[in-house]
Amino acid sequence: MRTFGIAAVVTGLAAFSAQAETIAPTAVGYSDGAVEQSLTGASGDAARGREIVGDKGTGNCVACHQVTDLADVPWHGEIGPMLDGTGARWSEAELRGIVSNAKMMFEGTMMPSFYKTEGFIRPGDGYTGKAPEGEIEPILSAQQIEDVVAYLVTLKE
Repeated sequence: MRTFGIAAVVTGLAAFSAQAETIAPTAVGYSDGAVEQSLTGASGDAARGREIVGDKGTGNCVACHQVTDLADVPWHGEIGPMLDGTGARWSEAELRGIVSNAKMMFEGTMMPSFYKTEGFIRPGDGYTGKAPEGEIEPILSAQQIEDVVAYLVTLKE
């Protein structure tokens, strides 16, 4: 019984520690548009990132970008640059900054700020998560940003 209690405390502390490492959207540090530090303190999962990039209900990156690796997803857009080769063009920190808030690097971009909660009016709550009354959640969570970045880094050609 006692061992179970200690294990539960350790598990609870580990979960709290993981949550404490997440950087809030309002506290992200940008340096020339790049974000050096992981938003979660952990690496992303490229396979989950690929799903987010291609999922029209989550990241929906393919609404504006073409990605050869996601040829199975229909209707790629042409507004943004092709994502093939992003891992060769930009560093992980630059990609994290672009996905979090592309306007920090490309002032006039049409790309949405996926990890921003202030300084704009978002028309509707359908795609913004389940924030408490009066609060706005980012379009993607910190972990989802890390997952997308992990995927984009793999796109070398």
